[in-house]
Amino acid sequence: MGVVVDPGVAPEIAGLLRANPHLLSRIRAGWVPPPAVPEPRHRSPSHVALLAATPVVLALMAVLLESPIRPVGFVLLGAFVFVVLIRIASINEVPPGERPRERELLEKARLNDGRYLLPEDFDEEAAALLRRAQQAGTLVLHSHVNAEGLLDGPRNALLLPEQEWEIARLLAKLSALRAEHVELLERGIAPEVAAVVEHLEGALAISQEAVTARVEALERYAEHVAEAERAYHARGQIEELRARLPRYEELLAESGADALAVPELERLARDADDLERVLRRSVTSAQEAFRYLEG
Repeated sequence: MGVVVDPGVAPEIAGLLRANPHLLSRIRAGWVPPPAVPEPRHRSPSHVALLAATPVVLALMAVLLESPIRPVGFVLLGAFVFVVLIRIASINEVPPGERPRERELLEKARLNDGRYLLPEDFDEEAAALLRRAQQAGTLVLHSHVNAEGLLDGPRNALLLPEQEWEIARLLAKLSALRAEHVELLERGIAPEVAAVVEHLEGALAISQEAVTARVEALERYAEHVAEAERAYHARGQIEELRARLPRYEELLAESGADALAVPELERLARDADDLERVLRRSVTSAQEAFRYLEG
């Protein structure tokens, strides 16, 4: 199930939150990442080689400076100093892969508090219902009929994440209230408040039914989309067979059995027409379910 994020959160921040559920759990429990302290850098082989070569280079430069080719010595000295400066500058550089992101995650989690939900925010019943909603939404968004524009793709991309977030938000509230209610019952209920407790239990049950109805509406939409998806793929297969028919007709004609092809060709054409109608009807049904989902 993972981390559920408000669709209004920026995509790069949402991705960071979804990728770190365990750290978010620790942060919520009060854990604070330690300050980023630069770790001691190990000398690379190139640094060691440069250090070992220094006496040799200095001796060579001293000889060159006392010889007739003194300019070569100055050039060598300048090049050596340049290389040394470059290596010194790179000693304290921290490679991107070693830069800690825990502090960044802490900052983003604090700034977006209340805009993401963790798996532990849901009790077993709520988690099962949320998974159903997520599966329905994923089926629609990943369908070919949605990608091919037979459905309203932009509205799906906007509405379905909003529906998932709203369902998740309500289920998290339900889970928290149910946990509090169980704790209250475990402490014991006085007869004078039994009626009030019964009323609260009724409120929880009604809320559960309302959220379940939302999920079922989403599942009905997904079922219509799945029907359209089946018709879409079947239509594609029929069209593929139709494209191959001339070769079969040619073979039957050459073999003198072309009369046998006529009924099969007619049936194939009828199947294609039937599938086209099924596809259109399925898409229309899905669009009707989508309008109901918008409420």
